[in-house]
Amino acid sequence: MVPTGPDDPLWWTLRKPFRPVTYHAARAMFVRANALLGSDWSLHDLRHTAAYRLARDPGMPITDVQWVLGHASLTTTQIYTTPTPADVIDAVVAHHRRRAEPRPPAEREPLGYRKESLDVLFGRRDS
Repeated sequence: MVPTGPDDPLWWTLRKPFRPVTYHAARAMFVRANALLGSDWSLHDLRHTAAYRLARDPGMPITDVQWVLGHASLTTTQIYTTPTPADVIDAVVAHHRRRAEPRPPAEREPLGYRKESLDVLFGRRDS
């Protein structure tokens, strides 16, 4: 059985005896996958993706993201809060959709005098 504690490695070999996947073995997997897919992914891309997703989570304080990434400076972590062009386009489209939605007219006091004020002014009483 593979250990699953918080201090244990995340990736393990599939064959027994189970061993943690080393950096070199993980890099070799990426090299093989890139050759098959015609892509250019790296282990650092996994870190970047995780950082971006953590930074975009409204429930995750940016200082916690900084801690997870081990950044000494919050400015370095804030790189991951920069929106992508797709994020900006989505936000603009959503803005225009909200503006196009029909809104109920704002309730306003009718112009003129209140009936109670006129009754007092003209000395009328309720019958």
